Amino acid sequence: MYDYIKGILSELTPTTCTIEAGGVGYLLNISLTTYAFLEPLQGKDNTKVYTYLIVREDEHLLFGFSDKMERELFKLLISVSGVGANTARTILSSYSPAELAQIIESDNANAIKKVKGVGTKTAQKIVIDLKDKMKNLAAESNGALPLSSASSPSSQVKNEAVIALTMLGYVQSAAEKVVAEIIKGEPSIPVEKLIKEALRKL
Repeated sequence: MYDYIKGILSELTPTTCTIEAGGVGYLLNISLTTYAFLEPLQGKDNTKVYTYLIVREDEHLLFGFSDKMERELFKLLISVSGVGANTARTILSSYSPAELAQIIESDNANAIKKVKGVGTKTAQKIVIDLKDKMKNLAAESNGALPLSSASSPSSQVKNEAVIALTMLGYVQSAAEKVVAEIIKGEPSIPVEKLIKEALRKL
């Protein structure tokens, strides 16, 4: 229904953003890939986010993506039986589009299984169902997750990481412990990289 929204990026967290267009603020659920793309654009007009609308009986959920490729991966993931929208977003937060394509092409179901909410059977099904569809996407992908410039991890960065992880379904106490361990080893880690590392350890 909606291809993209363009407007002022008025609010941004590691899991959501609000784009104001035509006097309306659109709340979009996003992955860490999109967060990293949007972080330098906070407060700027003409920010463009590609969208995908999921309609349920009790709510309408709007998801936002940095580009069409990430959106296509999201659509492919939710087409797999047993993969919901939040699980697909968590997978796209754990791996960049290029990484995910490579994982699927190499039959690495174990890497997908590490993502919260994905069991062995579902991980194997993702690989089987999507392997042939990854080749074109992998060829178009530019590779790694873009990272913003590093900044010192203030309490705000720690809190943002923990909040994002709990919104993705992790227990707060476990998230706090892993975040603290990562920051101890890498004090200047930016928030999106911090969350990504935590996703791989939880």
